Amino acid sequence: MRVVGLTGALGSGKSTVAALLAARGAVVLDADAVTRDLQRPGQPVHGAIVERFGSAVVRPDGGLDRRALAGVVFADAAALAELEALVHPAVHAVIDGQLADLAGTEAVVVLDVPLLLESDHYRVDGVVVVDCPPEVALRRLVEERGMSGDDARARLARQLPREERLARADVVVDNSGTLQALERRVEQVWTWIHALPDR
Repeated sequence: MRVVGLTGALGSGKSTVAALLAARGAVVLDADAVTRDLQRPGQPVHGAIVERFGSAVVRPDGGLDRRALAGVVFADAAALAELEALVHPAVHAVIDGQLADLAGTEAVVVLDVPLLLESDHYRVDGVVVVDCPPEVALRRLVEERGMSGDDARARLARQLPREERLARADVVVDNSGTLQALERRVEQVWTWIHALPDR
């Protein structure tokens, strides 16, 4: 088993790179997908979030209003830390279990974790950072995800500085060009992954 960490700023195109790696046979463990699953109604994490942040972050159907929750926590560092304390340990437990299930196999595992470099929880064999100019990421967040410019800037400002992310990368994937150029770069990354020592 080889385990590669995949990260990048919001709007960098990390999910696209993860999908291209999955198409080549990688097992992608997506922290955001795990988080969404843990935040479904009836899950303990959902209950803990509602207990802490109140009914204002709940939609009429009982699901979390993620936009309302983001509006609360991204304006308040203490609230964000409280949310992370409720969510991150549960996400770590799920992904640790998934990794344990894959141990001893020939799998290429891609840990798609937005805060990979901010956390010291995961042990990876290499780090792939997806990168694009900040103005490109900002435009994507506004045009493709429907965020306001202020919201997108606030979220980007809370992430690790771009220079530090790039300095800690083993491989950088530039995603400021065409999809064809990205696919060629991902093919190079796939070759690099297979040259890593097996665990």
